[in-house]
Amino acid sequence: MRTHGWGGQVPVNDEEAVARILAAARETIDREGAGTGLADVARTLGVTRQTVYRYFRSTDELLSATAIDAVGALLDRVESRLRGISTADAAVVEGLAAVLEELADDNYVGLLLRAERLSVPVVGDFTSELGRSLAHSMVERMDVAWSATGYGPAEIDDVIEFVLRTLQSMILDPGTPPRSGDDLRRFLDRWAGAAIRALPQSAPAGKLSTH
Repeated sequence: MRTHGWGGQVPVNDEEAVARILAAARETIDREGAGTGLADVARTLGVTRQTVYRYFRSTDELLSATAIDAVGALLDRVESRLRGISTADAAVVEGLAAVLEELADDNYVGLLLRAERLSVPVVGDFTSELGRSLAHSMVERMDVAWSATGYGPAEIDDVIEFVLRTLQSMILDPGTPPRSGDDLRRFLDRWAGAAIRALPQSAPAGKLSTH
């Protein structure tokens, strides 16, 4: 741990150092936008680039960590938009639309998914274990009685897969011009909504959860 810099207040451990770097990253992104680099964050924090390099090996790694740190707040905003929607297909469609709309204005998670920073590895991470965990969290927050309406563990896994792959495709190629509002929701209903509606009926006998 360095004994100088940090605005005169040296972190007591690595966990505090990382938290302060991420806070500085958010502050810098708010000010500099998509052009934020590791050196900009170091200046905001009052440390050298080498100090930040100790914790994050590149700008992409730092911005990814900042995005992951901000996912909870994004999911909170999405959850507030889904309250009271208790039908599975409607909740998933609105959830997808809400995520896409929130990402468009999000400075941290959305930043990684804008054209100037978007890459195949970033989009590929949507179907990683982390991506699945985040999608599972989104589905769990919905006001849907999943098992009571015929969605057992296997069906929930399929719902999560539909959510992830729909987001992956829509972010990688949003269309020209991108769909929005009611048009976006109609399209998502034909695509993902129809698949969600079909799941309980298509599950093999004995596969559905009874609890």
